[in-house]
Amino acid sequence: MSNFDDRENAFESKFAHDAEMQFRAEARRNKLLGLWAADLLGKSGSDAEDYAKEVVKSDFEEAGDEDVYRKVSGDLGDKADEATIRTKMQSLMAEAKAQLLKETDR
Repeated sequence: MSNFDDRENAFESKFAHDAEMQFRAEARRNKLLGLWAADLLGKSGSDAEDYAKEVVKSDFEEAGDEDVYRKVSGDLGDKADEATIRTKMQSLMAEAKAQLLKETDR
C-alpha cells in the first residue's frame, strides 16, 4: 500500500507544482503585457511599472483572462485592436513560461 501512497503523493505534488507554475506564468505575462501597454500609452520608468502592477491586479477580478483583456483594451482605446492585444497576450505567455523555465534551470 505504501507504493500506492507514494504515487498518490507524487501526483499531488506535481499537480501543486504545475498549478503554481501556471499562476506565476500568468502573473509574469500580465506584467509583461502591462509594460507593453504602458509603452503604447507613453508611460516609462516608475509610471510604467505602476501600470504593469495594475494590470497584474486586474487578473484577480474573475477567473480567466477576460478581466486582463478588458483592463488593457479599455486603457489603450484605439491604440491597439482586439486581435493585437490577444495575440500579444499569447506571445507573452510563451515568453513568460520560457523565462520561468530558464530561472528554474539555474
